Amino acid sequence: MARRVLVYGGRGALGAECVKIFKARQWWVASVDLVANDAADANVLVKPSDSLAEQAEQVAGEVAALLGDAKLDALLCVAGGWAGGSAKSKAMAKNTELMLKQSVWTSTIAAQLAAKHLGDSGLLQLTGASASLGPTSGMMGYGLAKAAVHQLTTSLAADGSGLPAGASVLAILPVTLDTPMNRKSMPNADTGTWTPLGFVAETLLKWAGGEGRPASGSLVQLLTESGKTQLLTVQR
Repeated sequence: MARRVLVYGGRGALGAECVKIFKARQWWVASVDLVANDAADANVLVKPSDSLAEQAEQVAGEVAALLGDAKLDALLCVAGGWAGGSAKSKAMAKNTELMLKQSVWTSTIAAQLAAKHLGDSGLLQLTGASASLGPTSGMMGYGLAKAAVHQLTTSLAADGSGLPAGASVLAILPVTLDTPMNRKSMPNADTGTWTPLGFVAETLLKWAGGEGRPASGSLVQLLTESGKTQLLTVQR
C-alpha cells in the first residue's frame, strides 16, 4: 500500500516541489491550498474566511471526507508568505494579520488534522523562520507569526498535545528559499546563500520515511553557504 502525505500549501513554490518529489517516489499525495495542484492525487480547496474556526471546520470536514479511515504517514505544512513593516509602518496591522493567516492559521489547522489523521509513527512538519530566533524590527508581523509557529512546534511535542503516540513534529527554519518569486523580487541578491527547494523537499521525504529524523519538537535551521546547505537543530 502506498504511503500517504498531505501537503498543506501544495500549490506554493515549496509545496509544489514537495508534491513532485513525493509523487516521484510513489507516495499518494493530497494538496490543501487555495487553488488545486493538478499533479496531486487529490485536492482540498481552502475557502478564504474571516474566522480561523470557520476555515478549520471547512478544511477538516473535507479532509475527513477524503481520507475516511486511512491514516497519513506525513503531514507537511509549507504554507506561508512574507511581508515587511516596522511599528511605524501604516501597514503593520494589515501585514501582521496576513502573516498570521498564512503561517499561524495554516499551522493550527495542520496540527488539528495531524491529531486526527496522522499515523502513530507519522510526521507533522511546520514551517518557521531562522529570522524569528531573534528580533525582526523591519518585519514585525512576519517575525511574530513565525515565532508562534516555533512555540506551537515545541508544544505539540510535549505530553498531552493530542498528537498520536509515537508521532513526531518538526519545524524547518529557512533563511531564504530559492523560489522564482524571490529571484524576481531580489535580482541582485547572492543566491548562493538561498536554500534550493529540491534540497528541502528531499529532506522532508527522508524525514517522512523515518530516515535521519531529528527529535520531536526540534527547530531545524536550513543554513546555505556557497550553494551547500547544512541542517542545524536549535536547542530550546
